[in-house]
Amino acid sequence: MTDTIYEIYYDKEADFLEVFFGEPTPCYAEEPEEGVFIRKDENTNEVKSVGILSFGKRAYLLKKLLQNLNKTLPNEIDISD
Repeated sequence: MTDTIYEIYYDKEADFLEVFFGEPTPCYAEEPEEGVFIRKDENTNEVKSVGILSFGKRAYLLKKLLQNLNKTLPNEIDISD
C-alpha cells in the first residue's frame, strides 16, 4: 500500500523538516539518532511522521530514513532560497 503524504512542514529558522503520513493520530516519538524523530501511532505503531533537525546539512538522511521505513516521496525536497 502506498502512503499519501498528509503534510510537509519546514521551519526555516529552526532548520527542521517534518513529513507527515496519513491522518493525524495520538503518537509517541522515537529518536534513533540525535535530531532525528520518528513519530508512531500509539495503537498500531504505524509511522506517522519523520522529522530531522539541521535538515539543510542532513537532507540525505530523509531518503535513507524513508527507504528504511518503506515510505516514498514523489519528488526531491529543495529548501534553498
